[in-house]
Amino acid sequence: MGPLEGVKIVEIAGIGPGPFCCMLLADMGAEVLRVDRNDSVELGIVMEPRFNVLNRGRRSIGVNLKTPEGVALVKRLIADADALVEGFRPGVMERLGLGPEDCFAVNPRLVFGRMTGFGQEGPMAKAAGHDINYIALTGALHAIGHKDGGPVPPLNLVGDFGGGSLYLAFGVVCALLEARRSGKGQVVDAAIVDGAASLMTFAYGLLRADLWTDERGENTLDSGAPWYDVYETLDGKHVSIGAIESRFYQELLHRLGLDQEDLPAQGDRAGWPKLRARFAEVFRTRSREEWSILLEGTDTCFAPVLSIDEAPEHPHAAARGNYVTIAGIKQPGPAPRFSRTKPEIRCAPPVPGEHTEAALRDWGVSETEIAALRAAAAIR
Repeated sequence: MGPLEGVKIVEIAGIGPGPFCCMLLADMGAEVLRVDRNDSVELGIVMEPRFNVLNRGRRSIGVNLKTPEGVALVKRLIADADALVEGFRPGVMERLGLGPEDCFAVNPRLVFGRMTGFGQEGPMAKAAGHDINYIALTGALHAIGHKDGGPVPPLNLVGDFGGGSLYLAFGVVCALLEARRSGKGQVVDAAIVDGAASLMTFAYGLLRADLWTDERGENTLDSGAPWYDVYETLDGKHVSIGAIESRFYQELLHRLGLDQEDLPAQGDRAGWPKLRARFAEVFRTRSREEWSILLEGTDTCFAPVLSIDEAPEHPHAAARGNYVTIAGIKQPGPAPRFSRTKPEIRCAPPVPGEHTEAALRDWGVSETEIAALRAAAAIR
C-alpha cells in the first residue's frame, strides 16, 4: 500500500505544515503514529476532527509529555521508528527531553524532521510568525498581485505547504534513503523561509538575466502579460489564459476571432494595455460555460476558474479520480501516482487519543505497561 509501506514515523502533533507533511507521508504508505497532547489544549483551528483532513491516514495516541513516563514512552516508540517529525519552535523538544541527541541515544538511525518558520538558528529563529511573514522575507509575497494593487497572500500554499511541508517530506525521504546506506540518522531542518526561497529560484534566474523586473504585475507570469491572466466573463465568473508560446498565442487569437485584427505583437510590451483591453472586451461577450465549450481542450492554454466546491465536479478531475470522500468529507486524494504501489488513505482523521491503547499494543507496549502509564496519567 504505497511506496513508503514499512516505514514507521512518530509525529509529535502540531498545526498546519507539520500535519500536512505527515499526511503526505501517510498517503504514500508510511505508518505514521500521531502523538497528541494529553490535555484539553487545542492545536490550531477548533473543528470537529473529521473536518481536520490534514490528520487523515494515521492513528492518534494521547500522551502527557509533561510527565517522565510520557517522555519515556515516546522514546520507546522512537526506538522502533525510522523517523520523527515535529514542528515546535527551536528548543522546545530539547526542553521536553526529546531533542535530537536524546532521540539518537535510543535510535542512532533515526531521521529527525524539524519544521519551523525561520529555522533552527538566525536572528528570527525564535520569533512567532505565520505563512504571510515567511514568504514576505523571500520576495515571493512581493511578486504576487496585480500592478495596480498591493501584494496578495496566496492562501498559505507558498509558505506553509509548498516551502514547508513538501520540503520536509522530501528531506525526510532523502534522509531515510541515506540512513539505509550509512546506518546513521540525522536532523532535517526544514525552515519555511528556506523552502519558499527555493521555490523562487526560477524568478531569481530570470531577474538576473534581465528577463524579469522586480516590479509586481509587470512580468509574463505575474499578470503583467495580457495573454497570461484571468478575465471576467458575461456571467461574472472568470477564465484563465496562459498562451505563452507563439503557436498557442496564435491559436488563441484565431479562436477569439482576433487573428485578422490589427493588434500589437505578442511581445510588444508597450502594446500590452491595448491587447488586455481587447481580450477583456471579448471575454465579456460569453459566459464561462460558453468559453469552456469553445476553448477547453484546445491549444489556447485555457481553463475555467473554478471554485473549491466546483473543482471536484470537473470532468477531468472526475475521470482521474482526483478527489475522494472520507468520513463524508470530499477532499483531494493522494498524489502523485505510482504504477505498482498505489497510495491509499488508511483512515479518517482521528479524534486526539482515539487509538492510544490499540496503537501502543501494535508498537510492542504490553498491557501491564499500558496500565501503569494510565495510572501515571501519562496517556489517555
